[in-house]
Amino acid sequence: MSLASVPGPVRPLFTEAEAALLVELRRDLHAHPELSWKETRTQARLEDTLRGAGLADVRRVATTGLVARVPGRVAGAPVIALRGDIDALPIHEATGLPFASRHDGVMHACGHDVHAAWAVGAALLLARTPAAGDVLVILQPAEEVGAGASLVLDSGVLDGVRAIFGAHVDRRFEVGQVVAQAGALAASTDTFAVTLTGAGAHGARPHESADPVVGLAALVTALQTIVSRRLDPAQPGVVTVGMVQAGTAPNIIPESASLHGTVRATTTAARDLIVGEVDRLAFSIAAAYRLEAAVEWGHRTPPVVNTPDGARWAATAAARVLGANAVVPLGTTNMGGEDFAFYLERIPGCFLRIGAREPGGERTAAHSPRFQPAEEALFIGAAVLAECAREASAAG
Repeated sequence: MSLASVPGPVRPLFTEAEAALLVELRRDLHAHPELSWKETRTQARLEDTLRGAGLADVRRVATTGLVARVPGRVAGAPVIALRGDIDALPIHEATGLPFASRHDGVMHACGHDVHAAWAVGAALLLARTPAAGDVLVILQPAEEVGAGASLVLDSGVLDGVRAIFGAHVDRRFEVGQVVAQAGALAASTDTFAVTLTGAGAHGARPHESADPVVGLAALVTALQTIVSRRLDPAQPGVVTVGMVQAGTAPNIIPESASLHGTVRATTTAARDLIVGEVDRLAFSIAAAYRLEAAVEWGHRTPPVVNTPDGARWAATAAARVLGANAVVPLGTTNMGGEDFAFYLERIPGCFLRIGAREPGGERTAAHSPRFQPAEEALFIGAAVLAECAREASAAG
């Protein structure tokens, strides 16, 4: 691609050499995706690029992540953080791109290759036109397993930061459109596993068993009543069972059966209610079917809730870069999850959605083997995030 296809207000912010560097970086990351906590090549590639661009203060953080400090103009001015995530997903790519994944069964199907590249692009822009205070550019691992943000926070690199900003490519919106609004932007995520254990028997003599498969079937159905019958209809919520496992042969009643699922909510109250109901139903139905239940909760992130100040700074920045009409509402409830939520629990800020659909293009879903964000979004994300840092650092 060339800068000619980038929306006009953003185009002059980058030189042709910078555009070529960022596109080549993004395509290289896309061709060599790495799963959470395995982003070693990605880390080295990004580190080399940042140092090659003249950034002297680049450090490794959170095992396979990086933090680069871009100096500001004013000593003692507020420090701002920008975050790009870098890990990929266990999906086999089907885009047919010339730079498609070379790693079988691993793909940047959520746009983190673009997120990493636009974080580097923001660093380039801030090095040339600095914010008032220093800006920390975080290249974070392990977002897809909900664990990277917590490790970045635990490292202490964000202590004293005034605000943090991040963004996600989104093919529901066209290139040049940006969502930057206060309040819930994404849902909490809680994964669960339920194992029901009974007594196995011959399939021809079910009365000699305590059948965990029948109990599991009842539980799958009952879980769907939590949102429809226990949650206030004004509160968004989701309970999805994505995996069911039982048995080894059609004529054997197994000893145990299990399911795995996910809970989504946009408020703490709704989250607590749904989680509590999953536990209650699992144990109650197990008792009704003469079974023992074990419930395990795994991957958990809170909802993404943009703060009023953070959203205001982000919306102002996006409007300054692209024009007021570019800032659009989300327009729906987003039940996807994002570990950027952990940052927002401790630091004011905003998580944005950056339009990544070419005019007339399909609204391809993230996490699809055909997901392909428009490359022009790379430059929009870089420019808007850099301006977010300038706006938040200068605000009174």
